[in-house]
Amino acid sequence: MHVTLRVGPGVGYLRSSRRAAVLTQAFRDAQLRFGLRIVHYSIQGAHLHLIVEAADAGSLSRGMQGLCIRIARRLNALAGRAGRVFVDRYHAHVLGSRREVANAVRYVLDNFRHHSREPLPRRWSDSLSTATAPLTAPGTWLLRMAGRTPL
Repeated sequence: MHVTLRVGPGVGYLRSSRRAAVLTQAFRDAQLRFGLRIVHYSIQGAHLHLIVEAADAGSLSRGMQGLCIRIARRLNALAGRAGRVFVDRYHAHVLGSRREVANAVRYVLDNFRHHSREPLPRRWSDSLSTATAPLTAPGTWLLRMAGRTPL
């Protein structure tokens, strides 16, 4: 699944070094919890993109709820604030084919290039994503095979 999470005003720029470190550690801590496997992520200024695997809708819901709580507590503590961090519930899109999975992974890993206001070199890679290696090894055939052979 491709999951998007948007943060609200007052939380701050997520790509700042301290916030990005908090988010990266939260992803690492939650990568295999409640039946949710976080494989790829990308941190943007005001939103997050995740490629996740979940056994069923319940696992996705529990895993995302745990991840959102973990992130909200850590970001609020960092900013010395209280209250909502996320604007709304996460948005999840089920990926059903190899092509769709490959396109979603490419989209997530190149998302900063999409939002950048300046041209980036062709070989540039985003340090605030899993562009160099997945966070967790993919467990499903679709995600393992999506990037291996031409579609």
